[in-house]
Amino acid sequence: MRTVFLCGVAALALAGCASNMPDSGAGVGFQDYGEQQYRSQQEALNTQLTVQPPTAVETSTLDGNSLETQAAAGAAAQNSGVAPLQASPSNAAPQMVTNSAGISNENSFEAVSAERDIQDDAALIAQNRAQYQVVTPTQLPPRPDSNSPNIVAYALQTTNPVGTPLYERSGRYDGNRIGRACGQYNSSDLAQEAFLAAGGPQRDRKGLDPDGDGFACAWDPAPFRAARGG
Repeated sequence: MRTVFLCGVAALALAGCASNMPDSGAGVGFQDYGEQQYRSQQEALNTQLTVQPPTAVETSTLDGNSLETQAAAGAAAQNSGVAPLQASPSNAAPQMVTNSAGISNENSFEAVSAERDIQDDAALIAQNRAQYQVVTPTQLPPRPDSNSPNIVAYALQTTNPVGTPLYERSGRYDGNRIGRACGQYNSSDLAQEAFLAAGGPQRDRKGLDPDGDGFACAWDPAPFRAARGG
């Protein structure tokens, strides 16, 4: 009986404590705390942000004619080459050339047709063809009033290259002697003429052909052979 009484007293005490606790209807969780923190930060940003009022915009009307006039005036004054180009007032006015003496008008069909027709052109072509002459090359005539050997004919008669000995020469080759002997002539052509006139190519009395190839003082027959075609 005593045990039952104690249990009843304990139950009444618990009931009294439960009735004194207030009920808010919603518990405090992580979601409520995050939302409250976000709102606090947003209010702080709104307090610091200052919006500047818009400034006044000036408006003006562009006149195309006035701009073109200003550009033309500037180009004319400075001659800057920027369009629109303006000539200097001191320049003479340009003139249109319609025709001038000495200028051919053969490219103008109307002008040419007024001067001659197709039959006249055909007659002119036939006249030019009748006057056309073909000149056949011939042998060179001998030089008048000259007893000098013809080095051109001699070059065409020879076939050996320069430096190939064909004729016997006596004595020792002396470069200084050859230089003094060839120095007496203004060109190798004149030296070759003197060499042939003195008995060359068989003999070399003047010492102009020490190697015995038949060519004096570095005279070369190759240009004359090439002119003949070989």
